[in-house]
Amino acid sequence: MIENVVIYTDGGCDPNPGLGGWAALIMTDGTKKEISGNDPQTTNNRMELVAAIQALRSLSAPAHVKIYTDSQYLQRGIEEWMPKWLLKNWRGSTGPVANQDLWKELLVAMQPHQVTWQWVRGHAGNVYNMRVDRLVKQARNTR
Repeated sequence: MIENVVIYTDGGCDPNPGLGGWAALIMTDGTKKEISGNDPQTTNNRMELVAAIQALRSLSAPAHVKIYTDSQYLQRGIEEWMPKWLLKNWRGSTGPVANQDLWKELLVAMQPHQVTWQWVRGHAGNVYNMRVDRLVKQARNTR
């Protein structure tokens, strides 16, 4: 049986670039799992990508996954820009695609799953989005 999984992700840096953190809240059938990590020298966008990659990698079996992110870079990148990048051999309108290594990792992490993406406004009262935001801040403070 394929599970339905809901994931909230977040990533950030302070300053940007600088010390970064990422986090994900993974919910399946009434269970919640939180994961997080940090990187001493990175960017907001890289941490947003890492959060999604790590969340998908943490799943033990193929699933129907809905990922909520407050990153338009992540959501638009995977849904709008990715098809063009693939057709143009990882080139965007201004040259090579930034963070290409992580975009490729994300595609691999998505492969066993059926993934849909949903943008959610950050810092707007969504309890799960606020939780992953707090986890990101905690991850940045635990180096």
